[in-house]
Amino acid sequence: MDLNLRDIRALVAVAEAGSFTRAAERLHLSQPALTVQIRRLEEAVGARLFDRNSRNVALTPTGRELLPLLRKSLRDMESVLRDARALGIGESGTIRIACLPTFAASVLPELIIDMKRDVPRVVFQIRDVVASTVNALVRDEEADIGLTGGEVLDPMLEVLHAGVDRLVAVCPKEHPLARKRRIGLSDLARLPLVLTAPGTSVRAVVDAALSQSSGPLDIACEPTYMMTAVAMVRAGLGVTILPETAREVGAEPGLVVKKIDHPAFVRSIAIVKKRGRTLPAITDKFVQRMRQGVRTR
Repeated sequence: MDLNLRDIRALVAVAEAGSFTRAAERLHLSQPALTVQIRRLEEAVGARLFDRNSRNVALTPTGRELLPLLRKSLRDMESVLRDARALGIGESGTIRIACLPTFAASVLPELIIDMKRDVPRVVFQIRDVVASTVNALVRDEEADIGLTGGEVLDPMLEVLHAGVDRLVAVCPKEHPLARKRRIGLSDLARLPLVLTAPGTSVRAVVDAALSQSSGPLDIACEPTYMMTAVAMVRAGLGVTILPETAREVGAEPGLVVKKIDHPAFVRSIAIVKKRGRTLPAITDKFVQRMRQGVRTR
């Protein structure tokens, strides 16, 4: 017969109280029920643990040797139960998130600080990657949730919340575009452009929007990172188009951010998880906070 937590707790209570009556009161049990637990424990151990008569209760030598071991087991098991409960109700745990670099560098830090203020025992594992990799990490269960860009077409992913990230043009202060009150598709189509590399969710939106223009585009360069694109613009290589939420758009004091007056320059973004998988309670709590940080249409 296996030892269980209630039987071990019963032995410790009787040993500390020196009385079945007082121990039963402490455990909120009837005395007969407590006696059954002690007998069950003695059967499991294969030895008598208490000498008892009408006047007192005392541990046997075997009971005295077992008591410190059982006390330690009781503390360990109670600790495991506390930790398990904390995980179950979202008071501790690890949040594994894959997200777009723009989100990781803009909204995410504030959300983490806010979460840690309420749940100090939370741990974050963050992968800031392009949208296709976000989707792959969630699909392969290397991340529990993802903040991805573009339309979510993967049937293995479930959208928990959908939003948008508007794109803006970034140019030097002295650039002719900086003096225009409104910027349209035709304004951008005839300028040298610094665009993020093909395969990114931003580039997919930009390519789709610019495909509506007539004539060939002048793409000066295609850097991988947004900060590199901003540096290229600062050097005078052209105008770039980046998400409005990207920290990089405000990183250079000599540059100007201009809104684009065209509905196509909007990137869809979404919070996703793997379909059919249950999120840890603490991750589910964080998703609710993420919803507030994602702009809806």
